[in-house]
Amino acid sequence: SLVDNWSLCAPHLFPLGLFSVLYKEVGFFARTEVPTGQAMGSSTSYEWKTLSLPLYGTCQEKVIKKESALTEKAWERVGKAKEPFLFVWRVKQFKLEEVKAEDVGTFYNGDSYIVCKGSKLPNQEKLLYDVHFWIGKHSTQDEYGTAAYKTVELDTYLDDAAIQHREVEGYESDRFKSYFNKLVILKGGYQSGFRQVKPEEYRPRLLRFCKEGKITYMRQVEFTKSAVDSGDVFILDLGTKAYQFNGSNCSAFEKSSAAAFLQDLESSRNGRCVTEVLEEKSIDKDHDFWKALPDKPLKPEAEKVDVVKALYKVSDASGKIQTSLVCEGSAPKNSIKPDDVYMIQDKSGLFVYIGKECSHAEKRNAFGIAHKFLQSSKNPFLPITVVTEEQAASFLAGIWD
Repeated sequence: SLVDNWSLCAPHLFPLGLFSVLYKEVGFFARTEVPTGQAMGSSTSYEWKTLSLPLYGTCQEKVIKKESALTEKAWERVGKAKEPFLFVWRVKQFKLEEVKAEDVGTFYNGDSYIVCKGSKLPNQEKLLYDVHFWIGKHSTQDEYGTAAYKTVELDTYLDDAAIQHREVEGYESDRFKSYFNKLVILKGGYQSGFRQVKPEEYRPRLLRFCKEGKITYMRQVEFTKSAVDSGDVFILDLGTKAYQFNGSNCSAFEKSSAAAFLQDLESSRNGRCVTEVLEEKSIDKDHDFWKALPDKPLKPEAEKVDVVKALYKVSDASGKIQTSLVCEGSAPKNSIKPDDVYMIQDKSGLFVYIGKECSHAEKRNAFGIAHKFLQSSKNPFLPITVVTEEQAASFLAGIWD
């Protein structure tokens, strides 16, 4: 069993009291060194990528985690729910803070979140659970580690009934995006949000509205003319003045989404924000919209590499956890054995398959395995999904060959 060696290397198997102190006050997540002069909480892009998640293994650890889960007040609403729901929490100083209903669907890229979706199949009363943790581009290692830990904790609270997911800003899974009518990604942390600061104190922002599938993405982009294109709608927010710029090739859906946001923005500032809607074809280069934006190039972004479908087996036969390639180009279901752990890499994400004869601890370590695997891959930000053999029957139906 993979668990045998994991229990030897787990760094946090302490009595409950000491464990709680270490978790809340210090954090037990292994991390890389931070360059001199750079704070751990600085805004380095995807700083958390080099974090080493801890491995869990013994029965003692399972008892500790269950006791910890039962004391987490955030999970009480999940346990009491009888009907479908969507709950969102923000990670704040190693604790969870529930996101208000009106802000669900809005994420700040300096924060980390946990999203729990409860749903029912037709003609069934049993709730099915999906637990996602979402990591912003500028989230810290501590926030990433806390979000990953609390996701596993919530699954423990639900007696291993949840499907666990990891989501990275800009690489969200279709399943995650389907929960929201619109997905809003803003720069900074929650405390820098639209409702927390007076209009005259706002830093100018440029917001892009783009339809992706069935939802509208609203993302805060670089504050420069180079970020504006003809295919989308943009809102230039200057605090006491806001413009809606409709690109010549934008969709009616994008226009209406931006218009609704602009109206909400105006009302939230008690009439102190003057708004104006502009059509790209109708304004010249001397318009105040263009004058407000600096003329500087966009910062290059990491290219998304094509994902090659592949099936990997996870093993500790050599004395340490290793992954070996089973098949590249396909993922044949007949290669799967019930007492092993597998990873299926696909363009839609990395799926960790836990056979029915694997232990509870092997499921709990799935995120650590997948995270480490992706660290050295060309696609480190792929969505991660952990499924048991029973859950995989429906969830992976379209993945197998």
